[in-house]
Amino acid sequence: MTATKIAIVGAGHVGGTFAYTLLLRGLVSDIVLLDVNRARAEGEAMDLNHAAPLASSTRVRTGDYSDCEGAAIVVITGGAAQQPGESRLELARRNATTFQEVIPRIVRYNRDGILVVTTNPVDVLTYAALELSGLPAERVIGSGTLLDSARFRHLISQHFGIDAQSVHAYIIGEHGDSEVPVWSLANIAGMRLEAFCAAHGFEHSASMHAIFEQTRDAAYRITERKGATYYAISAALVRITEAILRDQKTVLTVSTRIADAYGIRDVCLSLPAVIGRTGVERILNLELSPDEQAELRASAATIRNVITSLRSLAQ
Repeated sequence: MTATKIAIVGAGHVGGTFAYTLLLRGLVSDIVLLDVNRARAEGEAMDLNHAAPLASSTRVRTGDYSDCEGAAIVVITGGAAQQPGESRLELARRNATTFQEVIPRIVRYNRDGILVVTTNPVDVLTYAALELSGLPAERVIGSGTLLDSARFRHLISQHFGIDAQSVHAYIIGEHGDSEVPVWSLANIAGMRLEAFCAAHGFEHSASMHAIFEQTRDAAYRITERKGATYYAISAALVRITEAILRDQKTVLTVSTRIADAYGIRDVCLSLPAVIGRTGVERILNLELSPDEQAELRASAATIRNVITSLRSLAQ
């Protein structure tokens, strides 16, 4: 295995599970865990290293920001979780304040790697990371709606009794309440859903809204039951990591800066993007329906409003 280092900032549920999944996959040779709670990071590293002889030759260790030097990818998983009754702006403000300290410390030691953000609200914080880091837009990537799209595909597959890997469907826009389901292009093995339903005796429209609601609200439902979500987002982070390290040119719905698409400019949100060794190689403009385009612009406005509010609070 080529010597490749990944630095993970945040050794909580997501960071620890991401490191474990990376270790099992054997994608990298060196994982460095950074956390404000050093003891927590040390405990995670110890536990993970005990699994290594049964899985791969990956080494896991704790470190400081100086250990980000030479990392192919630095993944930020740490940050405050949204509290009951807390607004999106309040959460964004708390985590943006943390980013003002964290991002400059990362890029002080690593200006050549790719920065991946999964801290929420991820689109706002991806934009903040881009501004604070000064890195090219293609090398600052948010996990975006990759997880939402996976949930969407799973729920469609359950409804129609088809393997999720044969379902192709995207959630775009914000990773949050204003996200947009692309029903017009959703398909099973190349058959648009409307045609699939007609051919196989399924009712098309009545269940679609319920499927989307379950997709959009999945994190709330999971958190109510187990306190946090971390398995699926960790799998999404591994998928992004793999696409980068293996230069796969994989199309993934990640959050990235939109220069000009559908009348949207200078905001981070998710559209299908080609991911390779240099990060976001290009963004794909889907043939969206007029309603989907309008919903996407509204989603972009939601993100933009939070960014603008943060700037106002900082003045």
